[in-house]
Amino acid sequence: MGNLYDDIELDAVGMRVLAHPVRLAILTRLQRRGAATATMLAPEVGATPSVTSWHLRHLAKHGLVRDAEQAGGSGRERWWEAAGRGFRFTGGGEAARALTQVMKEVEGDVVARWRAEVEPTLEQEWQEAAGRSNTRVLVTADELADLEAAIEQLLAPYVLRKDTQVPVPGARGVRILRHTMPEATP
Repeated sequence: MGNLYDDIELDAVGMRVLAHPVRLAILTRLQRRGAATATMLAPEVGATPSVTSWHLRHLAKHGLVRDAEQAGGSGRERWWEAAGRGFRFTGGGEAARALTQVMKEVEGDVVARWRAEVEPTLEQEWQEAAGRSNTRVLVTADELADLEAAIEQLLAPYVLRKDTQVPVPGARGVRILRHTMPEATP
């Protein structure tokens, strides 16, 4: 399957690097809201500025973040940005399990939090547009790969729209969670 979104593709080393709550929180924050300094990030990620700076350098060493153009301040501050709009990893193994566990810890129950905090505040048209499904399909491994590629292709124009910096009237951020979970052999 291709990488239409230019996400960072994590290998086992990258998964282990990111399998730390502060590093995952830093990367997530930079991907969602853009460049920041260690001092700006520290209260958001639950670490001191010096610890945050150490984690940023560690993420940079592995290509997950990079220096950003100075967005303000005195010129002595180091600005950081995410190296990609998202990240992806496939397969199992210990590194994937460790990263998945940290993601669960950091994110918590995203859906329950959204239902409690956001859904009640949405206008009716947005409440009706939101949805969830639980669909079981019968496919081969190749067909599943093709299905995943088709979904990525369908989403690509909307994912890449963020890069245009051209406002779209009436648009807002929407988080799409997808889990592709093959069943065990009968």
